[in-house]
Amino acid sequence: MANPFVKAWKYLMALFDSKIEENADPKVQIEQAIEEAQRQHQELSQQAAAVIGNQRQLEMQLNRRLGDIEKLQANTRQALELADKERQNGNDSKAVEYENAAEAFAAQLVTAEQSVEDTKKMHDQALQSAAKARQAVERNAASLREKVNERSKLLSQLEQAKMQEKVSESLSSMSELTSSSGPTLDSVREKIERRYSNALGQAELAESSVDARMHEVEQAGIQMAGHSRLEQIRAEMNSTKAVESDKKESIEAPRADNAAGAKSVRMQKPEPAAQPQPSGEKKLTTEDVDDAAVQARLRELRGEQ
Repeated sequence: MANPFVKAWKYLMALFDSKIEENADPKVQIEQAIEEAQRQHQELSQQAAAVIGNQRQLEMQLNRRLGDIEKLQANTRQALELADKERQNGNDSKAVEYENAAEAFAAQLVTAEQSVEDTKKMHDQALQSAAKARQAVERNAASLREKVNERSKLLSQLEQAKMQEKVSESLSSMSELTSSSGPTLDSVREKIERRYSNALGQAELAESSVDARMHEVEQAGIQMAGHSRLEQIRAEMNSTKAVESDKKESIEAPRADNAAGAKSVRMQKPEPAAQPQPSGEKKLTTEDVDDAAVQARLRELRGEQ
């Protein structure tokens, strides 16, 4: 049977976690998820680096042991050549020594070759592990990039959600204001229309009263007086135009008579010989004389001296 205290503790912890999850800031949770993904990627990269480093180390060991094998092979050949040379010279004891040295080099060569075989196997395994580590790092890096892009999208959605919440709060507050005891636009519009209707009714009543009729009679009298005044002004303007027309006719008649007399004089009197005129003097013509006579007649009609 389970311990009731343990069950109660687990229940409280689960409740506490749910409350924290419910009240947690989504932005903080997004950042925590990204930080955790970055931490895992860093650990994986370090492990992959260790695997690749082991593969590089095995390569260096393999190259070094291959070099040792080449040296042992060269030493073995040289020892055998020296042994053969000493034996040909009849120095058997020296030849035996070189042969023993060649056998020792050969034994070391066998050990080195076995070590190289083992190192090759380890190197092949290390190559496979390094390739897998590289692939794992690349996949994790791609996943991390996707999470970073997802973070930007989630942050944008979070900002949109906050803005929508503010809009909803504003609409709710406006609904509360409209549902309060204060006046509404409809009630104000109804009040204005009622006052306007009452004013129209009062105006209609005023138009149908005795004062309104008296006002209409006064306005009619004013209009008639204005009409008669307009006719008087028009008659004065017509008389002024008639006087100006008579003056114009009286001016044009003497001018015509003077022109006819001057023409007859020119026909009867011979023209005198042309006399030289002093410099600076202007000769008077018949047109100048006629214009002077016309101007004198005009001054006479205007009463000027």
